[in-house]
Parts: sequence; C-alpha cells; structure tokens
Amino acid sequence: MQEFILDIPTDAVTLAEAVAWAQEKLSQNRPHFIASVNPEICLSARRNSTLQAALLAADLRIPDGIGIVLASRLCGGQIRERVTGIDLMEELVALAAAEGKKVFLFGAAEGVAAAAASKLKERYPSLLVAGTAHGYLPQAADEEVACDIAASGADMVFVALGSPRQELFVAKHGAASGAKLLMVVGGSFDVLSGRLKRAPLLYQRLGLEWFYRLIQQPKRILRVRIMPAFLAAVTQQRLFTSGRRQC
Repeated sequence: MQEFILDIPTDAVTLAEAVAWAQEKLSQNRPHFIASVNPEICLSARRNSTLQAALLAADLRIPDGIGIVLASRLCGGQIRERVTGIDLMEELVALAAAEGKKVFLFGAAEGVAAAAASKLKERYPSLLVAGTAHGYLPQAADEEVACDIAASGADMVFVALGSPRQELFVAKHGAASGAKLLMVVGGSFDVLSGRLKRAPLLYQRLGLEWFYRLIQQPKRILRVRIMPAFLAAVTQQRLFTSGRRQC
C-alpha cells in the first residue's frame, strides 16, 4: 500500500517487509531503486522537479523519519513504523553476506566508504565487498563510477551522496551500474565507519534519533527547523482520493 505525502508516494512497509521485497528483487535481472522519504526530501521535491521525478522513478520508498509517521497519522494513514535507511542497509548487508551477493559502497568523504566496508566485513566475515568509492568527485564522474560498479559485478549498491545528488545518480545511472538493488543511504557510512555514533536504542524507539544527531552535529538545526513547515504543508493538503491516500 502506498500513501502520497506532499505528492510523493511512500510505501507503508515494515523493515521486515522491505527486506523481503529486496530479497525477491535480487532474482530479477534489472535494477531496483530504493529511496528514502523524509520531511526534508518531500519539501525539496516540491521545489525541485528533477528530484521529484527521481523519487517517482523509485521502486520502493521507505518511510524514513518520524515526520513521515506523524504525517500519515494526521491523514488517517497506515504508516506506523519508521524504516530508517541505516537499519535497512544493515539488514540488506546481512542478506548479501548470507546469500553470497556482492556490495559496493559509493559516497561520503574520502576513506569513509572504505572504513564502513571494513567494519561491515568484521561483522559479516562472509560479506563480498565488490568495491568502494568516495563521494567527493565531480558530478561529471558519475558515469565513470557507474561503469566501475558494473565492472565490479556488484549486486547491491549503497549510495551516500546526500540529497538530491544520490537520488539523481541512481535514477540516471542505476541501469548502467548493472546492480540489482541500488539504495540511497544519506549519512549512513559515517555511522557505520565509526565517525559518528548512532543514537542509543531508547532515542530510536522514541523517535528522537534526530535530536541525538543534532547534539553531535549542531549545524543540522536548519534541517530540524523544517518540521513545522512540513506538518503545516501536510495539513493544508490533507485530502483523500479514490485508490490512494494523499496528504
């Protein structure tokens, strides 16, 4: 089931359902794009038609953010579980290790993707890392990176370039990468590499992970401040249409 939040379709899935979906798609010979939907991306897409088109091209859009859960509740929707990008990435890495699938990490500062891959290898010794590439490259190099991914034989690609570049990379170059699954993961490499500490489980369960990250990165205050504007926009656009739920 999908719910339209500020015109962006969001899948009402649980973490377990998202993993099952991904496992099924690994057997299909075409790329599948997993996007994350959060308040900031919804508002950005209203101003950026290219980003909106990229999100509409995604095959699965996970409800990544407590703001999306709140928006769904405001509209009487069914999204009750926040599926974070890092949680889904970790589950997919575990799946890749179990099934002998190759992963490629692209993005973040120089050395971070490699460090994250190293940490994941420690956790999952059987994991096959096809390669890594940092994200501090000009956008003109994206096509070359996609070719490198294809040459590596990667089955899954995790892209951490920040929005909207990561979404645009997958939408434009996903097919050329040859991978079956391509997922955008924001700042996940920083956490997985150990550069940033993830919020304690209590913060995660209370939907306060954003607050813990704000303590670590005060500059994120500008991103946090969009929440009132997002919820106001959702309230204004609250309506229902036949066959889909929109807010």
